[in-house]
Amino acid sequence: MIVLTRINKEKFVVNADLIKFVEEVPDTLITLRDDEKIMVGEAADEVIRRVIEYVRAVRAPLSQQLSA
Repeated sequence: MIVLTRINKEKFVVNADLIKFVEEVPDTLITLRDDEKIMVGEAADEVIRRVIEYVRAVRAPLSQQLSA
């Protein structure tokens, strides 16, 4: 899960695994797998950075177990 900010400055949490597309049109538009669309205040690069951080945090414990 990642924390993002709606255009109205309201914080919310989205399941990063459900993100299908991230576009800048010019505001950042996130399309989820069910085709729901969400406009956010963060730039696309920031959304991507947060998703990568989330994925690393989730997968790191698994890779540590496999190498032990």
